Amino acid sequence: MSVVDDQKTFGRARLSFANEADIDEFVTTLERYERGELTPDQWRAFRLVRGTYGQRQAADAQMLRVKIPQGVLASEQLDALADVGERYSRGFGHITTRQNVQFHFVKLHDVEAAMHRLADAGMTTREACGNSVRNITACPYAGVAADERFDVTPYAEALTRFLLRHPLSSTLPRKFKVAFEGCETDHIATGVNDLGFRAVVGPDGGRGFRVTAGGGTAIMTTSAGLLHEFLPASEILRAAEAVLRVFKRLGDYEHKQRNRMKFMIKTLGWTRWREEYDRELTSCRLRGQVPTLEVEPPATEARPEWVKDSSPSVGHVASRVAAGRISGPGITPVIVPMLQVGDDAYARWRVTNVRPQKQFGYVMAIAAVPLGDLTSDQMRVIGELARAYGDGTIRVTADQNLLFRWINACDVRQLYRRLAAAGLGLAESGTVADVTSCPGAETCRLAVTQSRGLGRLLEEQLRARPDLIAAADGARIKISGCPNGCGLHHIATFGFQGSVRRLGSRAVPQYFVMIGGGAHDRGASFGRLAAKIPARRVPQVVERLIDLYAADHQAGETATTFFGRVELDVVKARLADLEKLLPGDAVATDFIDLAEAAEFAPEVMDGECSA
Repeated sequence: MSVVDDQKTFGRARLSFANEADIDEFVTTLERYERGELTPDQWRAFRLVRGTYGQRQAADAQMLRVKIPQGVLASEQLDALADVGERYSRGFGHITTRQNVQFHFVKLHDVEAAMHRLADAGMTTREACGNSVRNITACPYAGVAADERFDVTPYAEALTRFLLRHPLSSTLPRKFKVAFEGCETDHIATGVNDLGFRAVVGPDGGRGFRVTAGGGTAIMTTSAGLLHEFLPASEILRAAEAVLRVFKRLGDYEHKQRNRMKFMIKTLGWTRWREEYDRELTSCRLRGQVPTLEVEPPATEARPEWVKDSSPSVGHVASRVAAGRISGPGITPVIVPMLQVGDDAYARWRVTNVRPQKQFGYVMAIAAVPLGDLTSDQMRVIGELARAYGDGTIRVTADQNLLFRWINACDVRQLYRRLAAAGLGLAESGTVADVTSCPGAETCRLAVTQSRGLGRLLEEQLRARPDLIAAADGARIKISGCPNGCGLHHIATFGFQGSVRRLGSRAVPQYFVMIGGGAHDRGASFGRLAAKIPARRVPQVVERLIDLYAADHQAGETATTFFGRVELDVVKARLADLEKLLPGDAVATDFIDLAEAAEFAPEVMDGECSA
């Protein structure tokens, strides 16, 4: 049964996204591959669409990506994710910038068992990777934000179900990304998606969307163009199908480096592409091939009415997360349970991590997750706290954090004490210390540098400098280990892109420093290249950029606005001495990437993103 058949499933009580036939097909196809009936390329294309991505390690190591539509996770789904991390991975999972959860170092023959456990809780890996319609993201504040026009979650969920396993969804020239936003502020960066939907209320009170198309980052940063100023909400299935039909028919299947939809639009020209889209949209309407979306969900979420679970004690939470088993290789979470937290720490956390809901008496609370890494025991605790203090669900954010909703204002301190006991009580959410990073060269075949190593270093140093956090005034740091931008560094106040510098016969890990990027109401702006800095000097770069902003910004000017307009030569001059590295100046650590022990030897392998 489709979600559109039963409106009661919208929101927190969802029908399953899983299908056991997907798992059976995975097993059968793996057996065919192992018998030699499929080529490696055929097998790779198949498993990617099923969420199984090969890592850079030569041994049997897969990344398994789980789709979390709109970032919504029920407590029982957190339990399932915890089991997968504990049984088949390293004891923890990784939150991505597209509201997925992924596990690394999974054995190929463990994938089936992991899929079954996920399916038990209604989750799927179908079309999480490969040339497919990827996870459809949505604003994590949808349904409870004071400035939203209406709750976009039901519409994003309906489009998810329409496109999941759709005949077009896994036969595209390249991956295809969709995002929904209902607030005045674009929290989900619709402008860098292939399709972006921004909620709009028409003059007659009817719901619709401002629709944009063709956005993206990587080697050709593009802010999405306007497709509809107002598209009735009932038409979103047809609009999405029409765009996919054009992409399927006219997209480039030959050139892996330029086969995203933005390249097709550039080649055709916006006018020609729009004509093709309009023809397909008319066909969808006239022939009745694609239905209208006939739903009338409420403007906001309903208050949870059920009896909440009792809360685990602070000591019980701390003992469980401390006893959890985590293994390498790579960077692993550092769990520091806090049993006693003072008034000052709580007050700071409440300022940065808590915001009011539109519903009187309730608040949202963010659990900051360094590097997006969450242990299995932490996942289980999060689920229990969601049942005890919230509505039984949490939202995964694009900043790699977790959002609790429907917290009674009088319960906030009790929730905080338990988050701190779980090692998740860090303040500074949404500040410069809340760093976003892709997995980098730890596992990714395309990455050049260990972006997670830089991410951890910057977080540790910034959290030790509250003066810098305050002076940065909401600046954001995002890091990617290569130009593809999975860490979204192109749309960060301070973006860092991994690279390599040759110093004689040796290699030095370095980062391109990009300034002034961000998502905004009409699209996205992209960072400008200001310097190329050896990896271990990046913390000095951040400090100098914050000092520059503090000294030169205008009254009321945000850091992102300032770095978007400041003369590039001014920034370059400020960083010039850090950029310079001569053979006689280099020290031994310059040749070792962050979080590594051996000398830096970059190896960019054939990626699987476009297989």
